[in-house]
Amino acid sequence: MLVQTTHHVAFAVEDLDEAMSTYERLWGAEVEVRGTLEPQGVDAAYLTVGRDRIELLAPTAEDTPVGRFLARRGPGMHHVAFEVEDVSEAIRDLSSAGATLIDDEPRPGLGGHEVAFVHHESQHGVLIEVVSQ
Repeated sequence: MLVQTTHHVAFAVEDLDEAMSTYERLWGAEVEVRGTLEPQGVDAAYLTVGRDRIELLAPTAEDTPVGRFLARRGPGMHHVAFEVEDVSEAIRDLSSAGATLIDDEPRPGLGGHEVAFVHHESQHGVLIEVVSQ
């Protein structure tokens, strides 16, 4: 597996519109793509900030992964995403190297990307996402 770059850093927020407005007003962020990922229970947006990208995640319900995250920890950093050429290959390589995976197969992500998550316990407390180019 070859990591191409950091794809984005994601933040859990309670109100997506309010958070988007804040990042636009304070940092000049521009919305790249916005959508709802029903299977994951989130409304999400990629915002370009300078040359970088952040993702804002708002739960569609309290009993979703991001809803539970907000209930436990409050708003803040949710995960870091690394861009890889092939998510399936990355999953195999990570598993072989001893990582605990959340996803055994890639799943659809925002903007048509394939994604998979590595459990935070394998990453010193940081949830990691691998995302296709």
